[in-house]
Amino acid sequence: MKRFLTAEWFAVLAGLCIVIYLLFAGPFIGVADNGDFLRVMGTIGLNYGVPGESYEDRFFGYAHQYFAYDRFFRGFYASTQIILVAVARLIGHVFQPSFFDIRVVGALFSVLLLTATYIIVRHNKYKSTIVGIVLAICLLFVFYDIGYVVYFNSLFGEPVSLVFLLLSVGLGLCLLNQAEPSKKVSWLYFISVFFLTCSKIQNAPVGILFAMLGFRFLTLRHDPDWRRLTIWLSASMVVISIGMYIAAPKELKNINMYQTVFYGVLDGSPDVKEDLKELGLPEHLSVLAGSNYFQTDTVIKQNALSMKADFYDRVSHMDVLLFYFKHPSRLIGKMEFAANNSMSIRPYYLGNYLKQENKPSGAVAYSYSGWSQFKNTHMPKSLLFIALFYATYYIVAMFEYIRRRDRVSRIRTELMMLIGLVGIVGFLLPILGDGQADIGKHLFLFNVCFDMMLVVSVIWLVYQLVHLKIFRSGVVPAK
Repeated sequence: MKRFLTAEWFAVLAGLCIVIYLLFAGPFIGVADNGDFLRVMGTIGLNYGVPGESYEDRFFGYAHQYFAYDRFFRGFYASTQIILVAVARLIGHVFQPSFFDIRVVGALFSVLLLTATYIIVRHNKYKSTIVGIVLAICLLFVFYDIGYVVYFNSLFGEPVSLVFLLLSVGLGLCLLNQAEPSKKVSWLYFISVFFLTCSKIQNAPVGILFAMLGFRFLTLRHDPDWRRLTIWLSASMVVISIGMYIAAPKELKNINMYQTVFYGVLDGSPDVKEDLKELGLPEHLSVLAGSNYFQTDTVIKQNALSMKADFYDRVSHMDVLLFYFKHPSRLIGKMEFAANNSMSIRPYYLGNYLKQENKPSGAVAYSYSGWSQFKNTHMPKSLLFIALFYATYYIVAMFEYIRRRDRVSRIRTELMMLIGLVGIVGFLLPILGDGQADIGKHLFLFNVCFDMMLVVSVIWLVYQLVHLKIFRSGVVPAK
C-alpha cells in the first residue's frame, strides 16, 4: 500500500479525477470547429453528424460531440494525428457503429497525458517526496487546466503537440534515470518524438532538435548495438523532419506563403511597393497587402492563375527569412505582436458547449481554468518579459551545466534547455510561416514549452530548498 501512494500515482489518480470531471462526467465540452476539422475528417472517414446544419451552428459557435462515419480518403492530410484518430475511430465503431463519439478521442489523449504525467514525476522527483509532490501539483494545475484538456474533445492537432512533447521529455528523463538505458525506452522516446514532429508542418524542426539530443545518448552506453541503434534512430529522425516539410502539400504551402507575405511582411509595412521589390515580386500585388488567404473580397483572388507566376513560383520562406535578416526591426515588430498574443492557451473565439445546452454562441467553459485565466489575465504580454524569462532560465541552466560535471546530469540539463529551444521554434515559425493569421492559436507549442519551463524552474527552486535543508541537518542525501 505504501508503494502505491507515491507522488507519481497521486498525480495519476488526481489527474484521472480531473479529466473525468471536465470531459466525461458533466455536460459535454469540446472546441468548436474553425474549418480545420475538414482535413482530418476527409482523411479518416468521418463527417459532420448533422446534415444541412447552418454555417453559424457548424463553425465557431458550438462544439460537436457526435460525427457520422463516411468513406476514407476523401482528401489526404499527412499528420500523425491521423493515426490517433484512426485508432479512436476503430474503438468507437466497435462500441457504437451508428455514430462516432468524439469523447473516444478525448479518452485516448487523456490516457497519453496520464502516462506522461506518471513518467515525468517518477523520473524527475530526485528521490524526494516533497519534490515529487510539488512536481505533481504543478503538472496537475498547469497541464490539466481546461484550456489544455478541452482540446481533447476535438479534431484539432494541438493535443498531439501537448501530450507527445510531455512524453518525449518524460521518456528522455526515464533514459537518463536508468542505470543501463533500455533500448525499448529509446524506441519509445523516438516514437514519441516522431508523433510530435509529424503532427503538423510547424513542428518539423522540432524533430531535428530532439534528434541532436538523441546523438548525445550515445554516451550513455558503450556497446556497439546501443551505438548503432542510437545513431540510426537519431539520423532517421533528422531525415523524417526534413521530409515532413518537403512532402507538405503544395496547396498548404501556398496558403502559408500568402499569409506570411501579405498578412505578415506587408501588413503595416511603411513602404509596400519597396518591400515587394525587395522580395522580387511585382508592384501590382500591393493591393493584397494586409489581406489573408481566406478573404473573399480581395482585388486579386488568392487562387487566380496569375498568382502562380506572379507570386507562388517567385517567393519562398527563405526569401522572407533574408528580408527579416536585413530588416531586424521589422522582425522584432512582428515578435512584439506575437508576444502580445502569446499568453492565451485556448482560442476564446471558439465555443465549448453543444447548442443543446442553450448557451450563447461562442460560450466558453471556465471550470478548472485557474492557470489559463491567470496566464491570460495577469502574465505580462511583452517581448521583453519573454526575453528576460528566457535569459534567466538559460543562465541558471548554464550554471547547472558548469557546476555538474557528470555526463548524465549534463545531458539532463541539455534536455531542459531543449524545451526552451522548442519554444523558440514555436514562437518564430508562426511569424515566418503564417504571418499574423490566428497567431494566438498558432503559438500553442510555445505556450506548452513556456509552461514546462515554468514548472522546471519551480522544481529547481524546491530542490535547492530541500537540498539546503538536508545539508544543514547533517543528513547525507541519497544519490
